Amino acid sequence: MGRLAQTDGLTEVQQEILSTVRTFVEKEIIPVATELEHRDEYPTEIVEGLKDLGLFGLMIPEEYGGLGESLLTYALCVEEIARGWMSVSGIINTHFIVAYLLLQHGTQEQRDHFLPRMATGEVRGAFSMSEPGLGSDVSAITTKGVRDGDEYVLTGQKMWLTNGGSANLVAVLCRTDEGLPEGTPGHRSLTTFLVEKEPGFGEVRPGLTVPGKIDKMGYKGVDTTELILDGLRVPADRVLGGTTGRGFYQMMDGVEVGRVNVAARGCGVAQRAFELGIAYAQQRQTFGKPIAQHQAIQFKLAEMATKVEAAHALMVKAAKTKDDGRRNDLEAGMAKYLASEFCKEVVEDSFRIHGGYGFSKEYEIERLYREAPMLLIGEGTAEIQKMIVGRRLLEEYKLRS
Repeated sequence: MGRLAQTDGLTEVQQEILSTVRTFVEKEIIPVATELEHRDEYPTEIVEGLKDLGLFGLMIPEEYGGLGESLLTYALCVEEIARGWMSVSGIINTHFIVAYLLLQHGTQEQRDHFLPRMATGEVRGAFSMSEPGLGSDVSAITTKGVRDGDEYVLTGQKMWLTNGGSANLVAVLCRTDEGLPEGTPGHRSLTTFLVEKEPGFGEVRPGLTVPGKIDKMGYKGVDTTELILDGLRVPADRVLGGTTGRGFYQMMDGVEVGRVNVAARGCGVAQRAFELGIAYAQQRQTFGKPIAQHQAIQFKLAEMATKVEAAHALMVKAAKTKDDGRRNDLEAGMAKYLASEFCKEVVEDSFRIHGGYGFSKEYEIERLYREAPMLLIGEGTAEIQKMIVGRRLLEEYKLRS
């Protein structure tokens, strides 16, 4: 373990958890990640190992069978896992966000019903906001939920679900604007539904179809899907929190902690890219000496290491702020923005250090080069993060007359 990206003040329990995760990553993920990624194969054995480690219940309270750990612990674990293979961290993240939504916003019955089985990984979560053509305008969602007695009937099309096929519980954001006054803001008519389904593709329950995996440039292995709702009936007691119209606030709360997760993923991928670059630079020789002895390469390594360290520090701050019970949208937005941008730059510099071999699928950096761009758009683009940060800064530094 190198000097970079260390976190001060961790408890013995946190250190033990991180050590266990790092050992798992070194032995069970890194040796097989590139092969599985090239085959776009779901990492079933890795997921089972994560279940055994208790990571699916890392932040779920002990009363529900989880480990009851902090967001910081979770983010540091994600950083380690993404260092091995970013797709695996995505499998955990969507599950974690649904568990977080239940814990923060669910009814007691919903928490009792789902959280103990989510802690073991028996129930695996996914969440769905985006739609075709929607982009970042969440308030423009068109998928509708219409009340029919003790049920809601959901109709519409959702997009970009991580774990869409493998999950058996999906938090779906829909519009429920019946009976609302004319002119009600769009975001106040959104509701989160807890949709249970069978894992797999095709019609997984009446009115619910998962068409298949979306073929992507990177972020392979994990299943990313659409979701077609055509008269899907959901019991009224599966409205998250029991009250309609709260979905936008619930989902934004989940995305806020999700942005810390994406920042952690960026940190992990950047760390791995740096490790690969500095190792290759000491092995590859040109003009009679290792390229690491050329000043141009040393400058590149220095820049890469500084970016890794800076991104890690900001990610840790964002996690700690949330753990302290304080609003962290400013810190999370900064961390997500910086970590994803720096990740892309560090990966590209490592790719350049590898020269022509970086373009070969035999070298791990080729996979990282295709994975890093997803972080630029996941959980909100860089432009969205800058909008959030800019607005919050204007609130914090508002001129007083």
